[in-house]
Parts: sequence; C-alpha cells; structure tokens
Amino acid sequence: MGSTNLAEHKVDAVVIGAGPGGYHAAIRLGQLGKSVICVDRDEVGGVCLNWGCIPTKALLHVGEVVRHIDHAAAIGLKVPKADVDREGVAKFKSDVVASNVGGVKTLFKANGVQFLYGEASFKSPTEIVVKNKDGGTDTVVAQNVVIATGSAPIDVKAWPRDGESIINSDDAVQMKRIPKTMLVIGGGVIGLEFATVYTRLGAQVLVIEALPQILTGTDAEISKTLGRILKKQGVEIMLDTKVGAIAKSGDVVKATFNGAGTNGKDETRAFDMVLVAVGRRPITDNLNLAAAGLSTDDKGFVAVDQQLRTKVGSVFAIGDVTGQPMLAHRAMKQGVIAAEAISGDKSAAFDPIAIPNCVYTDPEVATIGLSEEEAKAKGYEVRIGKFPLAASGRARTMNESDGVIKLVGDAKTDLLLGMHIVAPQAESLIGEGVIALEMGATLEDIGLSIHPHPTLTEGIMDAAEAAHGKAIHIVNPKPKAPVAK
Repeated sequence: MGSTNLAEHKVDAVVIGAGPGGYHAAIRLGQLGKSVICVDRDEVGGVCLNWGCIPTKALLHVGEVVRHIDHAAAIGLKVPKADVDREGVAKFKSDVVASNVGGVKTLFKANGVQFLYGEASFKSPTEIVVKNKDGGTDTVVAQNVVIATGSAPIDVKAWPRDGESIINSDDAVQMKRIPKTMLVIGGGVIGLEFATVYTRLGAQVLVIEALPQILTGTDAEISKTLGRILKKQGVEIMLDTKVGAIAKSGDVVKATFNGAGTNGKDETRAFDMVLVAVGRRPITDNLNLAAAGLSTDDKGFVAVDQQLRTKVGSVFAIGDVTGQPMLAHRAMKQGVIAAEAISGDKSAAFDPIAIPNCVYTDPEVATIGLSEEEAKAKGYEVRIGKFPLAASGRARTMNESDGVIKLVGDAKTDLLLGMHIVAPQAESLIGEGVIALEMGATLEDIGLSIHPHPTLTEGIMDAAEAAHGKAIHIVNPKPKAPVAK
C-alpha cells in the first residue's frame, strides 16, 4: 500500500500497534464485521512476539533443558554436559518467533484485517497519517481509533547503551554472544528471566536490585523463596544496592555499586556485559496526541474508562500505554473489550477481579490477587495455607522439590484473596487461582474439590486444606493460641 488519496482509506476503525493488544482488537473488530486497518512501524506481533514474551520463553526453555541435562545423573541418566551452540539456540528462537508472527498474519487475512507498515500519528481525532518506510505517506480516516503502541525498555543516560556490552532486553534476546560475566541491573521480571537464561548458558551473573526485595510488590515469602533457589543455582543477588558509574574499559565494563550488598562501601567490578533492566516506558512520543485532543500523565500513560475509551469518545487506548501492570494478557483482553465497545456492546467492560502475573525463571513464579502483606494492609484478618513442593509426590517424580504453593484467604469469610506459586509449570497452575478468584471461591471450596493424583495441581488442594489444619501430606501447623485480652 503506497501513497494513496484520502478516499481509498476510509474504515470503521484503525488500530495503531500490532502487538498483543492491537492484534486482538483488530481481529475482534474484523470478526464483528468492521472494516479495520492495523498499523505498525515494525513486524506484526509487537514486542511480545518479536522481542519479549515469545523469544524469551524459547530461550528459557533451552535453559531449562540445559538444567535437566546437568542434573540427569540424579535420575540415573549418564548424559554429557550440554555443549551450547549459540547460533543454533538463536535460530530456534527466531524460528519460534517467525511461526508465531506468521500465525497472526494468517488470522489478519482470515478476518479481513488490512496491515500497514509505517509510523502512525494523529492529524485529528479521526484522521491518522502513516509515514511508510519507502518515504510515502498514507492517510486513514476512521470512525474510531485504538491506540495500542505498547512500551519500550527504559534507557538510563548514565549507562549509555551500545547494544554490545551495555544492553537492554531487546539486545539480550538477540543472543549475539554469551558473556563469561554479566551484571543485571534490576531484580524485576525481565532482569530475573534473563539472569536465568544467561546463567543456564554458562555466564556468571550478578543481579543488583535497588529495593529490599526482588520482584518488588510480590508476596515477600514468595520473593525470598525464589531468591534462595536462584542463589543455589549460582545467581548472585545483591538487594538494597544501587549502581553508580558504569564505564567501558577495553573489552570489559566496569561498574561501581554501593549498598547492603557491599556493606555500605563502594565496590567496583568488571563484567563482559551489563544488562539494564530497570523497567519499561509507554510509547506515545510520536503519536501527536495533541491533534486528537489527548495528553498523557507525567509518566506518559493515557487515561481510559472501563470500556478503554479516552476522554475523546472515538479514541480508545489499550495495553501498556494505559498504565500498570504492563502485561501482554492484560492488553489482549483490553483489545477485545475495546473492539466490542466500538461495535456497540454497551455491556463490554474491563473489570477483572485480579490479573495474573508470571515470571518465567526456573522454577517459575506465578501470582494472582493479594499478597499476604497487601491483604493485611487492606485490613483483612488473613488465613494462610501453604504446601511445600518437597511434600509433593509428583514433584519428587520430576526431581523438582524446590518451591511452594501459598494461598491467602480471608479468615472471616474464607474467601480466597490471593494465590502465589513457586514451582515448575507455575504459569499453568495459576489458572486455577484465576478462575477461583473470579468465581468467588473459598479455601474450603478448593480443598473439597477432588484434584487429580499425582499432579502438581493437587498441591493447591493441599494448601487449601492446610489453611484449615486438614492437610494430609504435611504436618499441619498448630493453631495459634488466642491472644489474651
């Protein structure tokens, strides 16, 4: 589609961004009989398919296989140490990405979605100008616009990225080389996932987190459990520590840091590579939002209502540009809701009880709902049920005994408030917590439900039973004596 006149580009809706939120919105609009154009300056699938969720999980799977090989002797298998072919690993990752991108393109075609490469910006609330890669310009007139431009890694000026030695997550997923030593700045989801990948592939990794815990905001017990497991796997972690100067010196990068991890003294170390993983920022800078009558808050986010409508009635926004949590599955559901609202469904609303969060370390972490700390802060009298993986028959058969399943309940109503898991396949196990929270299940409901044996999911049942002192597979904690008044 090259330069065209206005009349050729009149559609019911234009979606700016082809990431998870954008392609969901575009496909649902097509399903609902709307004429729709989806615009992206990069490939279909956005960050998630091309740079984030999908390629990182492919690399993490490779790392998981390496770990299984390293521990094969424990289950009676004599296997030589894995010889990592970096180019082969990178090809596997790229093949997975290409397959997923191709799948979305097929779905676009099947649902009548036109895709346009280019940089989109507002000319008015209903007019979008698209600058094509060939230098041409398209103008699209649409009754409704969906902003789905996503987010990008935060670059810190003091630590200038060169894409080789000082990198961000986009560079890390390219896997151009495997360093011998690596500093990861940031103990959040992205930092810990790449720490896991590169450790498995042979790097010595140090993670530095400025705050007192990794995965800030996660249940403290879950965070500590993961930290202990990662340290046992060889990942060095420094908490409550800040990174100061970073400077390249020949083939290495020297970094200075100070805090609890260095006993309050400046420490300087040399690394082959430094990954800056301090968060992501919404991408709205090139949209010319003012022409649509819109603006962002001081963090760059666009305000929306439950139908994902901005203050300009014909313009919607979904995904990372609308605020935290910046998660692909949140964007996906928002995309569907926005499309249905555009199509006239007055009941369409984005109002989940809670949104699950998954961290694909090894083992994985998956959480939904309130942590123990959050529940107490909200005034709940909590009832906790925990089940260690060490007591799981299925976990033992997998030689995977590190981890825990923790349920947070309301002691007065017995309602489930949160589910928190450190375990293999935690990302799938958490689905039970999603349904339980949405349907208002009690801990008793979960404990009474017959779970298949032997599985990891029955650990959720055991945790629920433990909350009432009825667990079979662990010694139940003694009930606390009532406090004398």
